[in-house]
Amino acid sequence: MLDAGLVPSMGSIGDCYDNSLVESFWGTMQLELLDSRIWTTRAEIAMAIFEWIEYWYNPVRRHSSLGMLSPVDYEAVHTPSNHDH
Repeated sequence: MLDAGLVPSMGSIGDCYDNSLVESFWGTMQLELLDSRIWTTRAEIAMAIFEWIEYWYNPVRRHSSLGMLSPVDYEAVHTPSNHDH
């Protein structure tokens, strides 16, 4: 990541106000995407992050915090349809 000009930003250690949800997201992205190959440019990694979020993480990847549904499936289950009016 440093070769691509990206510097990780982390909160302070032991901070009781840290955001574990976001840290979990970044950890998952680090493991599933960023560490999967060597990135050569900022544009390359930016596009990969966009595609990972929009085409995998949001529509497909199941989340334990959503009852093992993807965000798209969770919204479909919990959003009233037009027929419910």
